[in-house]
Amino acid sequence: MHLCTEAAVTRRRLLLLLLLLVTCSCLSARERSNSSSSSSRRVVRHLPGFDGALPFELETGYVEVDRIAGVRLFYYFIRSESSPADDPLLLWLTGGPGCSAFSGLVYEVGPLTFDVHGHGHGQLPRLLYKPESWTKRTNVIFLDSPVGTGFSYADTDAGFRTGDTIAVHHILVFLNNWFQEVHPDFLSNPLYIAGDSYSGMIVPAVTFGIATSSPKPSLNLKGYLLGNPVTDHNFDAPSKIPFAHGMGLISDQLYQAYKKSCSVKHNTQQQSVQCTNTLDAIDECVKDIYGNHILEPYCTFASPHNPRIDKPFTSGTAEYTMSRIWANNDTVREALGIHQGTVPSWQRCNYDILYTYDIKSSVRYHLDLTTRGYRSLIYSGDHDMIIPFIGTQAWIRSLNFSVVDEWRPWFVDGQVAGYIRSYSNNLTFATVKGGGHTAPEYMPKQCLAMLARWVSGNPL
Repeated sequence: MHLCTEAAVTRRRLLLLLLLLVTCSCLSARERSNSSSSSSRRVVRHLPGFDGALPFELETGYVEVDRIAGVRLFYYFIRSESSPADDPLLLWLTGGPGCSAFSGLVYEVGPLTFDVHGHGHGQLPRLLYKPESWTKRTNVIFLDSPVGTGFSYADTDAGFRTGDTIAVHHILVFLNNWFQEVHPDFLSNPLYIAGDSYSGMIVPAVTFGIATSSPKPSLNLKGYLLGNPVTDHNFDAPSKIPFAHGMGLISDQLYQAYKKSCSVKHNTQQQSVQCTNTLDAIDECVKDIYGNHILEPYCTFASPHNPRIDKPFTSGTAEYTMSRIWANNDTVREALGIHQGTVPSWQRCNYDILYTYDIKSSVRYHLDLTTRGYRSLIYSGDHDMIIPFIGTQAWIRSLNFSVVDEWRPWFVDGQVAGYIRSYSNNLTFATVKGGGHTAPEYMPKQCLAMLARWVSGNPL
């Protein structure tokens, strides 16, 4: 009897041990499954550098867009401060390529800004609430794209090889996974794809990808909007010289010499030499002008590749430095939920990504999308010499759409905020008076008014 009892106890112990091993194995498998899930997210209620709780709803996370290469794109999602369930959803893509979505969030259209005057040496930069945020009227996903940008990363070297076409594909996968796995509750919200600068190549292609998805678009796509967009070298590049002339940066004589000697119609060897000399003279006139905004002081420190501080820098470049200090802080990374060891050094703009420029022009996407009836807003800060409004107007004219509302001023608080022209097929072009290459960075109040009126379907 004693032997039987002892044997039974031994069997029970073995069964318990087996059960424990199975349970641990299941838990371990579940953890591995969770860690390799295509998406993860966290709600962020406090941020280092910001006093108190955030006055808006912030969520951060990763979405896997290439399982084999282990590519994960990082995002910041801020719900609308008005009516999240009803307001449009905006996907914001910052340009570069390689500039973090955090740059768009904190310097352009988001509800945070750095306190330039309250930052002491060695201290974590302070963040302030910015009321002129596009989240006043829309839900916004700020996406670090392409891979290698901001906190987006890959597990393999091959995963870091990217380009226009790959980036577009990754963004489309991101949207599909984000809506299906993270926020199916936003599937019915009107969707707009947005961005500025080099995103002019990416946004139309992403919008086209959604519009032509088979069997039909599963997302509630309504259109897209772009600021000072890179579109086509044949339009963008030649516009810089007439812009410089119109802004008084080069003389009438130099401009006439340029038109005469650089004319494609009468190109001879002698004329080519004269054209080269004229272009050199023009370059000499504008080389010390800050191209992003011609009225701002030129500053060598603005370049992310220049570690020296030769002279006092503007508040804008001081803020750019603050973002690098802030995002590389361990407590900040912990608050954002950044995967450890994935991005050793965060950069506002990473120009060293392995990138292939394989979309040469986005004009065809604009033509296709607007012909299909999708709404589009193209706006230009009128003091930008990188992508001047003159070139943007030229490619819009090439679409041969009829003018619905002729060139006229639009107003904010009774003052002219810019000029607007509306075309058939729901295309609107607007200038932002006083704006630079990233117009909302310079004229946030006017750009918020522009967005709010446009997404509501009201005239600017």
